[in-house]
Amino acid sequence: MNSTDEPENALADKLNHLFTNVVPAGRPPYSSEEVARAITADGTPISGSYIWLLRKGQRDNPTLRHLEGLAKFFDVPPAYFFDDQVTAAVDTDLELLTALRDVRVQKLALRTAGLSPESINSISEVIERVRELEGLSKEQPPNDD
Repeated sequence: MNSTDEPENALADKLNHLFTNVVPAGRPPYSSEEVARAITADGTPISGSYIWLLRKGQRDNPTLRHLEGLAKFFDVPPAYFFDDQVTAAVDTDLELLTALRDVRVQKLALRTAGLSPESINSISEVIERVRELEGLSKEQPPNDD
């Protein structure tokens, strides 16, 4: 999402981001109907077509109960939908979870177990150089040293 987004699309953007990124490993993204059935079964009636309208930006004023139901389904705080700081924090966590779902990333991370801090730093430098060559972000994850 960028600063030129229309306010009425902010909810749709956030909701679509959750549909894209909150996906159990080994399965395709949830459908609007699946999410509606789960939220309804949990006690908050909502239809798949209404969720689809929210995702398309054709509806932008859901009830608090609907937002709470969506938040609970996707395991995010309800504030995700209206507090940009909460959205940013949750999205950062989702990026990490998405990366960790990749079996290749898991294997690479596990292969570093037992290496010296110096060796891990060398590997990190190589990874950063390759990311630079591929035009990827230079953002550094927090250092836990």
